[in-house]
Amino acid sequence: MSTFLLEIVTPERKVYAEQANMLVAKGVEGELGILPNHIPLVTPLKISSITVKKQGSKDEIIAVNGGFMEVRKDKVVILAESAELPEQIDVDRARAAKERAEKRLAETKQDNVDFKRAEAALQRALNRISVSGK
Repeated sequence: MSTFLLEIVTPERKVYAEQANMLVAKGVEGELGILPNHIPLVTPLKISSITVKKQGSKDEIIAVNGGFMEVRKDKVVILAESAELPEQIDVDRARAAKERAEKRLAETKQDNVDFKRAEAALQRALNRISVSGK
């Protein structure tokens, strides 16, 4: 079965660089399944997990907090604001961030800029907690 190189890069470092058989990611327009030789594309990503499928091994789940995905014939590059593998996630810190974000959401008004920031923080925290549990 053919493969492609998947690279996940953040401003700080390269988080992941391995061969994969399939990638499942959530773009802003919906869920995408990427196989080798996929048509070239660039799309923004939601704050969510991505699933990396490899032949003969367990699926890998990675927390990706926004960014863009560029698909080429034999390579996929995800430029993310931040990304973490499950073993890198500090669950206690993520839970504390979730609680802070929920508190801010309860205190702010819908039209306030802080509301959108708190909402994004809550999504990131929930994403990290979800991935750490898989």
